[in-house]
Amino acid sequence: MAGVSRCMKYSMFIFNFLFWVCGCIILGVSIWIRVSKDAQQEVQIDSSAFAGVDLLIAVGSIIMVLGFLGCCGAIKESRCMLLLFFIGLLLILILQITAGILGAVYRSQIETALNNILSESIKTLQSSTEESKAFQQKFQEYERKNRCCGLLNGPQDWGKNFNTHLANYKICECAAEDQSTDLCTYAQGRYIYKTPCGELIIKYVKDHMTIIVGLAFGLAVIEIFGLGFSMSLYCQIQRK
Repeated sequence: MAGVSRCMKYSMFIFNFLFWVCGCIILGVSIWIRVSKDAQQEVQIDSSAFAGVDLLIAVGSIIMVLGFLGCCGAIKESRCMLLLFFIGLLLILILQITAGILGAVYRSQIETALNNILSESIKTLQSSTEESKAFQQKFQEYERKNRCCGLLNGPQDWGKNFNTHLANYKICECAAEDQSTDLCTYAQGRYIYKTPCGELIIKYVKDHMTIIVGLAFGLAVIEIFGLGFSMSLYCQIQRK
C-alpha cells in the first residue's frame, strides 16, 4: 500500500457506501412519488408532468451502480473502476443539476399546466358515458376521502350529474361529522364540501416537486466531494 493513503482509501470506501445508500433513498422516494395514486391516478395526470421524477428514478439506479464501483475501486485500488466511477459521477452530477434547475424554473408553471389538465377532466365529470361513470365513481371516493368538491369550480364541475347517486351517497355531500365545520357549506339543498379538489391536487404536486428539487441539489453537494475523493485516490494509485 506504499504511496496510497489508508485514510483516503477507507474514506473513499465509506463515502461510496453512503453514496450507495443515498442512491437507494432517491430511487425509493422517486418511485413512491411516481406510483402514488392520490393525484396521479384519480385525475389521470399526464405522465409527462412527472418527467423530472422519471429522470431521478434513472439517476437513483445509476447512483447505486456507481456506489458499488467506487467501493470496489477503493478497496481493490483499481484505477479503471475509479476512472469509471469519476466519469459516471460527473455525468450524473450534470444531469441532476440540469433536472434541479428545470424543476426550480418550471415550478411556477406547474399550477397552470395542472389547471389545463383539470379543465379537461371536468368534461369527464359532466359526461354520461359508461367510461365516464367509472372515473366519476373513483373521483367521488377521492372527494369523500379528501373532503373536497369538484375540480376547479366546486359543484358546478359536475353539471347535470351533481344530483346523481354514486357509491351510496350524494356527490360532494359532507359527512355528518363535518357538516357543522368550516369544511362545508349549504348549497343546492344539502351540505357539501366547499374546497375544490384541484387546490389539493396542485398543492400535492408542488410539495413533492420541492422534495425532488431538494434531493437533487443535496446529492449534488455529496457528489462533488465524491469526485474529489476519487480523483485524489486515482492519482495516488498512479504514483504508487
